[in-house]
Amino acid sequence: MDTMTLWHITGWEFAALAFAALLVGFSKTAVSGANTVSLAVFAAVLPARASTGVLLPVLIAGDVLAVLTYRRHAHWPTLWRLFPAVAAGVVLGTLFLVWADDGAVRTSIGAILLLMAGVTIWRRRSAEATEAEPEAVTSRPGRIKARSYGVLGGFTTMVANAGGPVMSMYLLSAGFRKLGFLGTSAFFFLIVNVSKVPFSAGLGLIDGRSLLLDAALVVFVVPGAILGKWAVNRINQRLFEQLVIAATVVGGLQLLLR
Repeated sequence: MDTMTLWHITGWEFAALAFAALLVGFSKTAVSGANTVSLAVFAAVLPARASTGVLLPVLIAGDVLAVLTYRRHAHWPTLWRLFPAVAAGVVLGTLFLVWADDGAVRTSIGAILLLMAGVTIWRRRSAEATEAEPEAVTSRPGRIKARSYGVLGGFTTMVANAGGPVMSMYLLSAGFRKLGFLGTSAFFFLIVNVSKVPFSAGLGLIDGRSLLLDAALVVFVVPGAILGKWAVNRINQRLFEQLVIAATVVGGLQLLLR
């Protein structure tokens, strides 16, 4: 029995999943947050809960490629301050998944994404973005903000693999420039997504059946990452930020309206 028969998907549906996998690679090396479109495609083709387990290894493959591309640009002080709060968010997300149905998950995540986009737009209109090395996490308000976004990021990435837009909003609001943004988010999501694997497996979201489909899809992540690396050098900072925010809004609306 082949993978398409096992999952009861048509050739067109597999093509949609392959395109979504390619978009994952592109988002990891170019416009972080754009993979919310991939999330929507996976959830439309596959059962909603099962889709999160299938998508996770595809995201990890993209994370590995992003780390290899931008490993020199990560800002580790920000990462160390985020991880404890993210771990708490992942635990909360796991507990939420135990009892929440698909409708509750979609509504909660969509509302959070739109709220984060709105806050970031307001903040960036009220203050100019800094060109300096990010230092926002060193102050008390900065630490509170990092912990708040960290918990939200951990929660959303656990329940719907939708943590990318939340963390994108945090990194933009903290004043990260393009390469620092991509390098920091690359390491962040590689570590977080790998740490989610035992939780997802424990919930039955990752199994031999899902990994078989992943094996057929992960090959499409590579050309997407190559395309993203080519594109990022041709996108200026302002357009980069606008694309990240737009992808977040689109992803939030998709989750609320689906």
